[in-house]
Amino acid sequence: MRGEWGLGELFCLARGLGCTLGLRLGRGRGATDRGALIWLCYDALVHFALERVGPFVYLSLVGNVANSDGLIASLWKEYGKADARWVYFDPTIVSVEILTVALDGSLALFLIYAIVKEKYYRHFLQITLCVCEMYGCWMTFLPEWLTRSPNLNTSNWLYCWLYLFFFFNGVWVLIPGLLLWQSWIGLKKMHQKETSSVKKFQWTFKTINTII
Repeated sequence: MRGEWGLGELFCLARGLGCTLGLRLGRGRGATDRGALIWLCYDALVHFALERVGPFVYLSLVGNVANSDGLIASLWKEYGKADARWVYFDPTIVSVEILTVALDGSLALFLIYAIVKEKYYRHFLQITLCVCEMYGCWMTFLPEWLTRSPNLNTSNWLYCWLYLFFFFNGVWVLIPGLLLWQSWIGLKKMHQKETSSVKKFQWTFKTINTII
């Protein structure tokens, strides 16, 4: 019960902080960018500080979750009921999560800055981050599925659908997918605008030459 309560508390805390920071940073911006900022603030908090990979990597490098105490360890022991690889040291999982902390967490922070400051490299960072996060989910689960999921508890509805599918993994596929679509639309609009400006300039130049 203590682990379940800690899991819920940390999720609520991370989402509340992410929502607060995202709305503050997104003042005066469109709903899509505000939503992106809320997610990115939550994403960065999760990677570096609260319930996900930063604390997990530390616990795994100094020992393992099973032999650790405290709220964070209790959280991962609770999640370990759904995926046992997170309780005992699994080299593949730890390797993926080290990269996730170092790269994805940093990219989320840089992308927040790029959106707020309207930097030209915003969509480059956004696409890179989304691909990295989706690749991380792929490498976390594909090796397990290929070996018929010996470490996954798929017989329990709560562990299968709430822990494995939705809270800890599904949102890191769904939302990056939506952000990739946003980048596609944004880049398409920029291309159309640039093409329109070039055509307008060419038309004006031809008109001037005709008059002369």
